[in-house]
Amino acid sequence: MALTKYDWILALISICFCISSFGNGANDVANSYATSVAARTLTMPQVGFLSMITEFVGAVALGSRVTKTIKNSIISIDRFEGNPGSLMLAMASAEFGNAVWLIFATSIGYPVSTTQTIVGALIGVGIAADSDVKWAWDDGSVSQVAASWAIAPCLAACFAALLFSTVKFGVLERQDPFKVGMRVIPFYLAFTGAILALFIVIEAPTAPSLEEFGAGKAVGIILGVFFGVLALAYIFFLPYLHRRLVKHDARIKFYHIPLGPMLWKDDPYVYLPAKADGPVVINYYENTHRAQTSNDTLGESSDGSEKNTKEADVSAMEKANPLVVPTSPKRVVEPEERFLSPTKHLPLVHPARLWSWAKYLFLQGVTRDCVSHASAHLQATHSRAKQYDNRVEHLFTYCQVASAMLMSIAHGSNDVANAIGPWAAAYSTYQASAVATKVPTPVWALVIAGFLLGAGFWFFGFKIIRALGNRITQLSPSRGFSMELGAAITVLLASRLGLPVSTTQCLTGATVGVALMNFDVRAVNWRQVAFIFSGWVLTLPCAGLVSGLVMGMALNTPHL
Repeated sequence: MALTKYDWILALISICFCISSFGNGANDVANSYATSVAARTLTMPQVGFLSMITEFVGAVALGSRVTKTIKNSIISIDRFEGNPGSLMLAMASAEFGNAVWLIFATSIGYPVSTTQTIVGALIGVGIAADSDVKWAWDDGSVSQVAASWAIAPCLAACFAALLFSTVKFGVLERQDPFKVGMRVIPFYLAFTGAILALFIVIEAPTAPSLEEFGAGKAVGIILGVFFGVLALAYIFFLPYLHRRLVKHDARIKFYHIPLGPMLWKDDPYVYLPAKADGPVVINYYENTHRAQTSNDTLGESSDGSEKNTKEADVSAMEKANPLVVPTSPKRVVEPEERFLSPTKHLPLVHPARLWSWAKYLFLQGVTRDCVSHASAHLQATHSRAKQYDNRVEHLFTYCQVASAMLMSIAHGSNDVANAIGPWAAAYSTYQASAVATKVPTPVWALVIAGFLLGAGFWFFGFKIIRALGNRITQLSPSRGFSMELGAAITVLLASRLGLPVSTTQCLTGATVGVALMNFDVRAVNWRQVAFIFSGWVLTLPCAGLVSGLVMGMALNTPHL
């Protein structure tokens, strides 16, 4: 029999669940795509559409069908035995604290761990409810969470730096890097596919453990995907890359890859050709610094974003590097100016003005400039990074997009439980009128959560995109690929060793590790790194304080 007298708790936690899923997408999904945007491999609209698809697929197709009531068993559920209403209240308080911290952190550009956010919220609830909290070193304990602040980024930095060293010394700094790059890119594509296939197979909540799955099957999948992707790369990618980068055929775009061997011909048939006089590759090292002027009218919040201007500097590094054509970046029009300014003179209820507001509200999150900046300090940091042949960088864009998409799918499958776990516990308790340690997760709830994960990034993810990537160091496709794959390897290995890691922390550490491969500590914006680290440290106490206060007040509120 349902606990109908607690309808109000179920209603409140349902609202908080939606906000938590939205905040989870706004903060954590951006980690998967931040380096791709910063490296100019993908644009914000492209990432917006991709994230809606990949997060939904990860949450619905691979998301866990059974959710633990207490994340990582961080607090004892014994305190709530025989009192299902108190458990519902505890889960509602935790979901509220989780939602509040994620939205606040995202608004100021804190890339935080959503797993640690819900763990912190549960700790606060546990303390308020006088429940035992797992402090000592154990799986999922508070001490392990604190240790992850150093373990995760250091491991990821090492793996990403090692991976980028193979790219840097094996390709980028060879005498003829483009020739070498064309030879080895099929193997990098195959290696990326194999690692990320293993990541999905082992890390998906619906997948069996490695012991149950069997080492032989796992090795078979790795080798099968490796050689399968290798064959596809030779059959389809190499002809495409040769036609576009060697023959300088600007008509060829990514959607011509299926033409495969036909592109070896001197004059192949090309459907939907692009402009023949268009660019073959873009300048991945285009100067991102835009000096501030008194004409600036569009500002951003304290997440590290800056005002845009009509003027731009051409860095000394661009002038010195013959592989990069010095360019003067176009002034980026922000959505306020693009959508709202043309109709601001019209009455508020005028159809044209209402339509401009509708476009602004729907598109403002994916039409903002997340690459340029107006910081002289950051410009000096970027100038410490060596620049390479744009054609070689273009080769790694495909590996980078694949790794970003599959990291996003893995995020959707794993981290959807952070938002849906407390709600699923309250919903199941409401229906059964009893406390349960594991509860079924309705598929329709996974559908809602998957949609909100993508929507969170679409409307609010630009905050975290700006905080990561170019705000830490100079990004390029080869560097971004190494960062994303290095982070994926770290998460995969750490999960097998039982080490506490966060995708957010792994990607931040990987970014720093690759930046240090410039062999210059000044190639890292340590101010931004410190800003991000402070967000990790504050996550547990802040989320716990909010949820604990709500739980404490609810339990001790006088009533008639």
